[in-house]
Amino acid sequence: MLSRSEENYLKTIYNLSDDGSRSVSTSELALRMNAKPASITDMMKKLSAKKLIDYAPYYGANITQQGTSDALEIIRKHRLWETFLVEKLGFQWDEVHEVAEQLEHVHSRSLVDKLDQFLGYPTADPHGQSIPDKNGHLKELKILALSEIRDDGSWNVRSIRSGSPALLQYLTKVGIYIGAKIQILERRPFDGSLEVTIDAKHMVTISREVSENIFVG
Repeated sequence: MLSRSEENYLKTIYNLSDDGSRSVSTSELALRMNAKPASITDMMKKLSAKKLIDYAPYYGANITQQGTSDALEIIRKHRLWETFLVEKLGFQWDEVHEVAEQLEHVHSRSLVDKLDQFLGYPTADPHGQSIPDKNGHLKELKILALSEIRDDGSWNVRSIRSGSPALLQYLTKVGIYIGAKIQILERRPFDGSLEVTIDAKHMVTISREVSENIFVG
């Protein structure tokens, strides 16, 4: 059984590794975790001793198959709890991340399986992020960041990459939600901003940073 700190580090390594496809350096992990390099090195050694990562000084860490399995279980719990908080307790999508961060460390697998069943086996959380199933399978979404779209057609919002409450509050304010239909009217090369319509009802200009976090399909 992993400690809360070990789980947080393992989940972060998995996310930084682009789902296990690349090595993660101690410097980028220190930046994401807001921790000193010495603390990062100590944790790398602990996770390596438990065979959750392959770690070599100056080369960073590669998450192992077991580490990936454990990270996906933590992510599954987090996203199921976010779904429960929104669908059953009436939380807004910008309010659930911090609460789910606490609940994801509950170690009862039977509780999580019952929660999954109670929710009707959802495949995506309130932000459109795929929820791993009990076997660790993660459904791949065929989506692109809005900033990458070059077609002038209409697109449906499928996922929001950043869980930042400020971003989610902004999206709510301008009427963007999972399932919203977006059409690009104008691209502004000088700053990367986009002028779009939402649900063919109203027009809004969004920055490059925002469009990089909206995924459509």
